[in-house]
Amino acid sequence: MSSAGQEGIPGFSVDVDHNPYLPEGSGTVDAIVSITVGSDAAVDAAPAERVEAIIVDCSTSMLKPAGKFDGAKRATVAAIDELSDGTYFIVVAGTASAAPIYPLDGVPTRANAATKAEAARVVDGLWPNGGTAMGTWLAYVRDIVGQYPGALTHAILLTDGKDEHETTEQLQQEIALSVGRFTCDCRGVGTAWRVDELRSISSALMGTVDIVADADDLAEDFAAMMRTSMGKSIPDLTLRVWTPAGATVEFVKQVAPTVEDLTHRRVEVSGQIGEYPLGSWGAEDRDYHVQVAVEPAAAGKEKLAARMTVVAGDQVLGQGLVNALWTAEVALSARINRRVAHYTGQAELADAVQQGLAARRDGDVATATAKLQRAMELAVESGNDDKVAELGKVIDVDERTGTARLKREVAAADEMALDARSTKTARVRKENPA
Repeated sequence: MSSAGQEGIPGFSVDVDHNPYLPEGSGTVDAIVSITVGSDAAVDAAPAERVEAIIVDCSTSMLKPAGKFDGAKRATVAAIDELSDGTYFIVVAGTASAAPIYPLDGVPTRANAATKAEAARVVDGLWPNGGTAMGTWLAYVRDIVGQYPGALTHAILLTDGKDEHETTEQLQQEIALSVGRFTCDCRGVGTAWRVDELRSISSALMGTVDIVADADDLAEDFAAMMRTSMGKSIPDLTLRVWTPAGATVEFVKQVAPTVEDLTHRRVEVSGQIGEYPLGSWGAEDRDYHVQVAVEPAAAGKEKLAARMTVVAGDQVLGQGLVNALWTAEVALSARINRRVAHYTGQAELADAVQQGLAARRDGDVATATAKLQRAMELAVESGNDDKVAELGKVIDVDERTGTARLKREVAAADEMALDARSTKTARVRKENPA
Protein backbone atom coordinates (compact mmCIF):
# COMPACT_ATOMS: atom_id res chain seq x y z
CA MET A 1 0.00 0.00 0.00
CA SER A 2 1.28 3.45 -0.90
CA SER A 3 -0.07 6.61 0.61
CA ALA A 4 0.83 10.11 -0.39
CA GLY A 5 1.71 12.42 2.43
CA GLN A 6 -0.54 15.23 3.55
CA GLU A 7 -0.38 18.49 1.61
CA GLY A 8 2.93 20.21 2.27
CA ILE A 9 4.89 22.94 0.55
CA PRO A 10 5.22 23.05 -3.25
CA GLY A 11 8.09 21.02 -4.65
CA PHE A 12 8.31 18.77 -1.60
CA SER A 13 6.68 15.40 -0.93
CA VAL A 14 6.60 12.69 1.71
CA ASP A 15 5.20 9.29 0.65
CA VAL A 16 4.73 6.18 2.76
CA ASP A 17 4.68 2.58 1.43
CA HIS A 18 3.64 -0.19 3.81
CA ASN A 19 1.30 -3.11 4.35
CA PRO A 20 -0.99 -1.91 7.15
CA TYR A 21 -2.54 -5.36 7.75
CA LEU A 22 -1.24 -7.24 10.78
CA PRO A 23 -2.22 -10.66 12.11
CA GLU A 24 -3.75 -10.84 15.57
CA GLY A 25 -1.00 -10.84 18.20
CA SER A 26 1.49 -9.02 16.01
CA GLY A 27 2.65 -5.45 16.53
CA THR A 28 5.51 -4.88 14.05
CA VAL A 29 4.88 -2.34 11.28
CA ASP A 30 7.44 -1.70 8.52
CA ALA A 31 7.23 1.31 6.25
CA ILE A 32 9.33 2.92 3.53
CA VAL A 33 9.23 6.70 3.77
CA SER A 34 10.22 8.47 0.54
CA ILE A 35 11.20 12.13 0.73
CA THR A 36 11.53 14.17 -2.45
CA VAL A 37 12.84 17.72 -2.72
CA GLY A 38 12.24 19.38 -6.07
CA SER A 39 14.29 22.20 -7.54
CA ASP A 40 11.30 24.47 -6.87
CA ALA A 41 10.91 23.53 -3.19
CA ALA A 42 9.85 26.65 -1.29
CA VAL A 43 11.63 26.38 2.05
CA ASP A 44 11.25 29.44 4.26
CA ALA A 45 14.90 30.30 4.74
CA ALA A 46 17.28 32.98 3.60
CA PRO A 47 20.02 31.68 1.28
CA ALA A 48 22.59 30.09 3.54
CA GLU A 49 26.27 30.93 3.48
CA ARG A 50 28.46 28.12 2.16
CA VAL A 51 31.75 27.02 3.66
CA GLU A 52 33.92 24.48 1.83
CA ALA A 53 37.12 22.86 3.11
CA ILE A 54 39.34 20.70 0.91
CA ILE A 55 41.71 18.55 2.98
CA VAL A 56 44.66 17.23 1.00
CA ASP A 57 46.82 14.48 2.46
CA CYS A 58 50.35 15.90 2.37
CA SER A 59 52.06 12.96 4.06
CA THR A 60 55.34 11.70 2.63
CA SER A 61 53.66 8.57 1.26
CA MET A 62 51.90 10.74 -1.33
CA LEU A 63 55.24 10.87 -3.19
CA LYS A 64 54.93 7.24 -4.31
CA PRO A 65 54.11 6.16 -6.86
CA ALA A 66 55.20 9.05 -8.99
CA GLY A 67 52.29 11.13 -10.17
CA LYS A 68 50.02 10.46 -7.17
CA PHE A 69 50.51 13.85 -5.57
CA ASP A 70 50.25 15.62 -8.91
CA GLY A 71 46.88 13.91 -9.34
CA ALA A 72 45.82 15.10 -5.89
CA LYS A 73 46.79 18.68 -6.76
CA ARG A 74 44.89 18.57 -10.05
CA ALA A 75 41.86 17.22 -8.19
CA THR A 76 42.01 20.01 -5.63
CA VAL A 77 42.12 22.62 -8.39
CA ALA A 78 39.21 20.89 -10.16
CA ALA A 79 37.14 21.13 -6.96
CA ILE A 80 38.06 24.79 -6.53
CA ASP A 81 36.95 25.49 -10.10
CA GLU A 82 33.46 24.21 -9.24
CA LEU A 83 32.96 26.61 -6.31
CA SER A 84 30.07 29.02 -6.74
CA ASP A 85 31.06 32.67 -6.48
CA GLY A 86 30.68 33.91 -2.92
CA THR A 87 31.34 30.53 -1.30
CA TYR A 88 33.78 30.71 1.59
CA PHE A 89 36.56 28.17 1.05
CA ILE A 90 39.85 27.00 2.49
CA VAL A 91 42.41 24.39 1.42
CA VAL A 92 44.03 22.44 4.25
CA ALA A 93 47.23 20.37 4.31
CA GLY A 94 46.77 17.19 6.31
CA THR A 95 49.81 15.61 7.94
CA ALA A 96 50.35 14.69 11.60
CA SER A 97 48.65 18.03 12.14
CA ALA A 98 46.58 20.37 9.96
CA ALA A 99 47.72 23.64 8.42
CA PRO A 100 46.17 26.12 6.00
CA ILE A 101 47.40 26.07 2.41
CA TYR A 102 45.10 28.79 1.11
CA PRO A 103 44.38 31.33 2.45
CA LEU A 104 47.62 31.12 4.40
CA ASP A 105 46.16 32.91 7.42
CA GLY A 106 43.59 30.15 7.87
CA VAL A 107 40.61 32.45 7.38
CA PRO A 108 38.27 31.21 4.60
CA THR A 109 37.93 33.60 1.68
CA ARG A 110 35.09 34.04 -0.78
CA ALA A 111 35.39 32.31 -4.12
CA ASN A 112 35.73 34.46 -7.21
CA ALA A 113 37.86 34.32 -10.33
CA ALA A 114 40.84 35.95 -8.61
CA THR A 115 40.83 33.88 -5.38
CA LYS A 116 40.29 30.62 -7.27
CA ALA A 117 43.20 31.37 -9.58
CA GLU A 118 45.42 32.32 -6.65
CA ALA A 119 44.45 29.14 -4.75
CA ALA A 120 45.31 27.06 -7.82
CA ARG A 121 48.77 28.62 -8.00
CA VAL A 122 49.43 27.92 -4.33
CA VAL A 123 48.21 24.33 -4.59
CA ASP A 124 50.44 23.74 -7.61
CA GLY A 125 53.47 24.56 -5.46
CA LEU A 126 52.68 22.06 -2.71
CA TRP A 127 55.14 19.34 -1.70
CA PRO A 128 54.29 16.48 0.70
CA ASN A 129 56.20 15.99 3.92
CA GLY A 130 54.78 14.52 7.12
CA GLY A 131 52.53 11.88 8.67
CA THR A 132 48.79 11.15 8.90
CA ALA A 133 46.40 12.08 11.73
CA MET A 134 42.92 12.49 10.30
CA GLY A 135 41.34 13.39 13.63
CA THR A 136 43.40 16.57 13.77
CA TRP A 137 42.22 17.42 10.26
CA LEU A 138 38.59 17.10 11.34
CA ALA A 139 39.22 19.20 14.45
CA TYR A 140 40.77 21.95 12.33
CA VAL A 141 37.80 22.10 9.96
CA ARG A 142 35.36 21.93 12.88
CA ASP A 143 36.91 25.02 14.43
CA ILE A 144 36.65 26.86 11.12
CA VAL A 145 33.02 26.05 10.31
CA GLY A 146 32.03 26.85 13.89
CA GLN A 147 32.52 30.50 12.97
CA TYR A 148 29.67 30.29 10.44
CA PRO A 149 26.51 29.22 12.31
CA GLY A 150 23.64 28.24 10.02
CA ALA A 151 25.88 27.85 6.97
CA LEU A 152 25.98 24.91 4.59
CA THR A 153 29.30 23.37 5.63
CA HIS A 154 31.07 20.63 3.71
CA ALA A 155 34.53 19.09 3.47
CA ILE A 156 36.33 16.81 1.04
CA LEU A 157 39.00 14.63 2.66
CA LEU A 158 41.62 12.84 0.58
CA THR A 159 44.15 10.37 1.94
CA ASP A 160 46.38 7.60 0.64
CA GLY A 161 47.22 5.88 3.90
CA LYS A 162 46.27 4.70 7.35
CA ASP A 163 45.67 6.97 10.33
CA GLU A 164 49.05 6.25 11.91
CA HIS A 165 49.89 9.28 14.03
CA GLU A 166 47.03 9.19 16.52
CA THR A 167 45.12 6.46 18.33
CA THR A 168 41.86 4.96 17.13
CA GLU A 169 40.22 6.46 20.21
CA GLN A 170 41.50 9.93 19.33
CA LEU A 171 40.13 9.67 15.80
CA GLN A 172 36.75 8.45 17.03
CA GLN A 173 36.57 11.26 19.56
CA GLU A 174 37.18 13.88 16.88
CA ILE A 175 34.59 12.26 14.62
CA ALA A 176 32.03 12.36 17.45
CA LEU A 177 32.77 16.03 18.13
CA SER A 178 32.29 16.82 14.43
CA VAL A 179 28.85 15.19 14.05
CA GLY A 180 26.32 17.79 12.95
CA ARG A 181 29.00 20.44 12.37
CA PHE A 182 29.79 19.65 8.73
CA THR A 183 29.35 16.90 6.16
CA CYS A 184 32.42 15.14 4.82
CA ASP A 185 33.02 13.17 1.62
CA CYS A 186 36.07 10.91 1.90
CA ARG A 187 38.23 9.52 -0.87
CA GLY A 188 41.11 7.08 -0.67
CA VAL A 189 43.67 7.10 -3.47
CA GLY A 190 45.67 3.94 -4.12
CA THR A 191 45.27 0.85 -1.94
CA ALA A 192 47.26 1.55 1.25
CA TRP A 193 44.43 3.24 3.16
CA ARG A 194 41.72 1.56 5.26
CA VAL A 195 38.10 1.52 4.17
CA ASP A 196 36.81 1.18 7.74
CA GLU A 197 38.62 4.36 8.84
CA LEU A 198 37.23 6.52 6.06
CA ARG A 199 33.79 4.91 6.35
CA SER A 200 33.68 5.79 10.05
CA ILE A 201 34.23 9.43 9.11
CA SER A 202 31.87 9.61 6.12
CA SER A 203 29.11 7.66 7.87
CA ALA A 204 29.11 9.83 10.98
CA LEU A 205 29.38 13.04 8.96
CA MET A 206 26.71 12.08 6.41
CA GLY A 207 29.06 11.99 3.44
CA THR A 208 30.28 9.41 0.95
CA VAL A 209 33.32 7.16 0.78
CA ASP A 210 34.98 5.64 -2.26
CA ILE A 211 38.26 4.48 -3.70
CA VAL A 212 40.01 6.19 -6.57
CA ALA A 213 42.65 3.62 -7.44
CA ASP A 214 44.28 5.74 -10.15
CA ALA A 215 45.26 9.30 -9.19
CA ASP A 216 44.55 10.39 -12.77
CA ASP A 217 40.83 9.83 -12.04
CA LEU A 218 40.76 12.07 -8.96
CA ALA A 219 40.04 15.35 -10.71
CA GLU A 220 36.75 14.22 -12.25
CA ASP A 221 35.64 12.73 -8.93
CA PHE A 222 36.53 15.87 -6.94
CA ALA A 223 34.72 18.10 -9.41
CA ALA A 224 31.60 15.92 -9.18
CA MET A 225 31.63 16.01 -5.37
CA MET A 226 31.90 19.78 -5.35
CA ARG A 227 29.12 20.18 -7.92
CA THR A 228 26.89 18.05 -5.70
CA SER A 229 27.74 20.18 -2.69
CA MET A 230 27.04 23.39 -4.62
CA GLY A 231 23.61 21.94 -5.45
CA LYS A 232 22.62 21.73 -1.79
CA SER A 233 20.20 24.47 -0.74
CA ILE A 234 18.74 23.28 2.59
CA PRO A 235 21.24 23.14 5.48
CA ASP A 236 19.30 20.63 7.59
CA LEU A 237 16.23 18.46 7.28
CA THR A 238 14.81 16.49 10.19
CA LEU A 239 12.49 13.47 10.24
CA ARG A 240 10.16 13.82 13.23
CA VAL A 241 8.51 10.53 14.21
CA TRP A 242 5.45 10.47 16.47
CA THR A 243 4.25 7.14 17.86
CA PRO A 244 1.26 6.41 20.14
CA ALA A 245 1.63 5.66 23.82
CA GLY A 246 3.09 2.19 24.34
CA ALA A 247 4.74 2.09 20.88
CA THR A 248 8.47 2.25 20.17
CA VAL A 249 10.55 3.02 17.10
CA GLU A 250 12.68 -0.09 16.53
CA PHE A 251 14.90 1.53 13.92
CA VAL A 252 15.19 4.28 11.30
CA LYS A 253 17.51 3.54 8.38
CA GLN A 254 18.28 5.43 5.23
CA VAL A 255 18.06 2.75 2.53
CA ALA A 256 18.56 4.74 -0.68
CA PRO A 257 20.77 5.90 -2.23
CA THR A 258 22.87 4.20 0.47
CA VAL A 259 22.24 2.22 3.65
CA GLU A 260 22.84 4.27 6.79
CA ASP A 261 21.45 3.42 10.24
CA LEU A 262 20.10 6.60 11.85
CA THR A 263 18.55 4.92 14.90
CA HIS A 264 21.25 6.06 17.32
CA ARG A 265 20.93 9.67 16.13
CA ARG A 266 17.48 10.02 17.67
CA VAL A 267 16.91 13.20 19.65
CA GLU A 268 14.13 12.86 22.19
CA VAL A 269 11.52 15.61 21.96
CA SER A 270 9.00 13.91 24.23
CA GLY A 271 8.01 10.42 25.28
CA GLN A 272 6.19 9.95 21.97
CA ILE A 273 8.25 12.08 19.58
CA GLY A 274 11.81 11.59 18.38
CA GLU A 275 13.73 13.49 15.73
CA TYR A 276 16.30 12.10 13.29
CA PRO A 277 18.67 14.51 11.49
CA LEU A 278 18.83 13.93 7.73
CA GLY A 279 21.63 16.35 6.84
CA SER A 280 21.73 18.92 4.04
CA TRP A 281 19.66 18.54 0.88
CA GLY A 282 19.47 19.75 -2.68
CA ALA A 283 17.00 18.66 -5.36
CA GLU A 284 17.01 14.92 -4.65
CA ASP A 285 15.06 12.04 -3.16
CA ARG A 286 15.95 9.51 -0.50
CA ASP A 287 14.18 6.50 1.01
CA TYR A 288 14.03 5.48 4.67
CA HIS A 289 12.95 2.23 6.34
CA VAL A 290 11.15 2.82 9.63
CA GLN A 291 10.07 -0.06 11.86
CA VAL A 292 7.61 0.58 14.69
CA ALA A 293 6.44 -1.82 17.41
CA VAL A 294 2.89 -1.11 18.56
CA GLU A 295 0.71 -2.85 21.11
CA PRO A 296 -1.16 -5.72 19.38
CA ALA A 297 -4.92 -5.50 19.02
CA ALA A 298 -7.84 -7.74 18.04
CA ALA A 299 -8.94 -8.31 14.45
CA GLY A 300 -10.89 -5.36 13.10
CA LYS A 301 -9.10 -2.78 15.21
CA GLU A 302 -7.15 0.03 13.54
CA LYS A 303 -4.77 2.63 14.91
CA LEU A 304 -2.25 5.18 13.74
CA ALA A 305 1.14 3.52 14.27
CA ALA A 306 3.31 6.52 13.40
CA ARG A 307 3.24 10.00 11.95
CA MET A 308 6.27 11.00 9.87
CA THR A 309 6.84 14.73 9.63
CA VAL A 310 9.73 16.36 7.77
CA VAL A 311 10.79 19.75 9.06
CA ALA A 312 13.39 22.38 8.25
CA GLY A 313 13.89 24.44 11.37
CA ASP A 314 10.36 25.33 12.50
CA GLN A 315 8.80 24.84 9.06
CA VAL A 316 6.78 21.69 8.42
CA LEU A 317 7.52 20.58 4.86
CA GLY A 318 5.46 17.42 4.56
CA GLN A 319 3.91 14.54 6.44
CA GLY A 320 3.01 10.88 5.97
CA LEU A 321 1.03 8.42 8.07
CA VAL A 322 1.66 4.78 8.98
CA ASN A 323 -1.49 2.86 9.88
CA ALA A 324 -1.95 -0.54 11.52
CA LEU A 325 -5.08 -2.61 10.85
CA TRP A 326 -5.44 -6.02 12.46
CA THR A 327 -7.08 -8.77 10.45
CA ALA A 328 -7.81 -12.50 10.62
CA GLU A 329 -7.34 -12.80 6.85
CA VAL A 330 -3.96 -14.44 6.32
CA ALA A 331 -3.84 -13.40 2.68
CA LEU A 332 -3.81 -9.76 3.75
CA SER A 333 -1.47 -9.95 6.73
CA ALA A 334 1.08 -12.23 5.02
CA ARG A 335 1.58 -9.87 2.10
CA ILE A 336 5.00 -8.17 2.36
CA ASN A 337 5.25 -4.73 0.85
CA ARG A 338 7.48 -4.94 -2.23
CA ARG A 339 9.63 -1.95 -1.33
CA VAL A 340 10.04 -3.04 2.30
CA ALA A 341 11.20 -6.46 1.09
CA HIS A 342 13.57 -4.92 -1.47
CA TYR A 343 15.30 -2.58 0.94
CA THR A 344 15.47 -5.19 3.69
CA GLY A 345 17.39 -7.28 1.17
CA GLN A 346 19.67 -4.36 0.26
CA ALA A 347 20.57 -3.84 3.93
CA GLU A 348 21.31 -7.56 4.27
CA LEU A 349 23.41 -7.35 1.09
CA ALA A 350 25.58 -4.58 2.55
CA ASP A 351 26.09 -6.55 5.77
CA ALA A 352 26.92 -9.74 3.86
CA VAL A 353 29.56 -7.99 1.76
CA GLN A 354 31.27 -6.40 4.75
CA GLN A 355 31.16 -9.58 6.85
CA GLY A 356 32.36 -11.70 3.93
CA LEU A 357 35.31 -9.46 3.18
CA ALA A 358 36.24 -9.30 6.88
CA ALA A 359 36.21 -13.12 7.04
CA ARG A 360 38.31 -13.29 3.88
CA ARG A 361 40.92 -10.99 5.41
CA ASP A 362 40.93 -13.17 8.55
CA GLY A 363 41.49 -16.34 6.51
CA ASP A 364 38.04 -17.78 7.33
CA VAL A 365 37.33 -19.18 3.86
CA ALA A 366 34.08 -20.97 4.77
CA THR A 367 32.43 -17.88 6.27
CA ALA A 368 33.75 -15.61 3.53
CA THR A 369 32.40 -17.90 0.82
CA ALA A 370 28.98 -18.26 2.46
CA LYS A 371 28.56 -14.51 3.08
CA LEU A 372 29.75 -13.41 -0.35
CA GLN A 373 27.62 -16.08 -2.06
CA ARG A 374 24.59 -14.78 -0.16
CA ALA A 375 25.52 -11.25 -1.20
CA MET A 376 25.66 -12.36 -4.84
CA GLU A 377 22.22 -13.99 -4.55
CA LEU A 378 20.72 -10.81 -3.11
CA ALA A 379 22.41 -8.62 -5.72
CA VAL A 380 21.06 -10.76 -8.56
CA GLU A 381 17.55 -10.96 -7.07
CA SER A 382 17.32 -7.21 -6.59
CA GLY A 383 18.77 -6.24 -9.97
CA ASN A 384 21.75 -4.51 -8.38
CA ASP A 385 23.92 -4.95 -11.46
CA ASP A 386 26.78 -2.82 -10.17
CA LYS A 387 27.09 -5.00 -7.09
CA VAL A 388 26.92 -8.19 -9.20
CA ALA A 389 29.87 -6.94 -11.25
CA GLU A 390 31.86 -5.92 -8.16
CA LEU A 391 31.21 -9.25 -6.40
CA GLY A 392 32.21 -11.11 -9.56
CA LYS A 393 35.75 -9.87 -9.04
CA VAL A 394 36.12 -11.65 -5.70
CA ILE A 395 33.91 -14.75 -5.95
CA ASP A 396 32.92 -17.25 -8.65
CA VAL A 397 29.42 -18.77 -8.53
CA ASP A 398 28.51 -21.64 -10.87
CA GLU A 399 25.09 -20.67 -12.27
CA ARG A 400 24.21 -24.31 -12.94
CA THR A 401 25.15 -25.88 -9.60
CA GLY A 402 25.17 -22.84 -7.34
CA THR A 403 28.63 -23.79 -6.09
CA ALA A 404 30.70 -20.79 -4.98
CA ARG A 405 34.42 -20.35 -4.45
CA LEU A 406 36.61 -17.41 -3.64
CA LYS A 407 38.90 -16.22 -6.41
CA ARG A 408 42.54 -17.04 -5.73
CA GLU A 409 43.87 -13.73 -6.97
CA VAL A 410 41.97 -10.54 -6.21
CA ALA A 411 43.30 -7.07 -6.96
CA ALA A 412 43.46 -4.99 -3.78
CA ALA A 413 41.66 -2.15 -5.55
CA ASP A 414 38.75 -4.44 -6.51
CA GLU A 415 38.34 -5.72 -2.95
CA MET A 416 38.47 -2.18 -1.53
CA ALA A 417 35.99 -0.90 -4.11
CA LEU A 418 33.52 -3.64 -3.17
CA ASP A 419 33.95 -2.78 0.50
CA ALA A 420 33.70 1.00 0.07
CA ARG A 421 30.61 0.73 -2.17
CA SER A 422 28.89 -2.00 -0.15
CA THR A 423 26.20 0.34 1.18
CA LYS A 424 25.14 1.68 -2.23
CA THR A 425 21.69 0.34 -3.03
CA ALA A 426 19.60 -0.34 -6.11
CA ARG A 427 16.50 1.87 -6.13
CA VAL A 428 12.98 0.49 -6.47
CA ARG A 429 9.97 2.41 -7.72
CA LYS A 430 7.21 3.53 -5.39
CA GLU A 431 4.07 1.45 -5.30
CA ASN A 432 1.04 2.87 -7.07
CA PRO A 433 -1.38 4.40 -4.52
CA ALA A 434 -3.96 1.85 -3.40
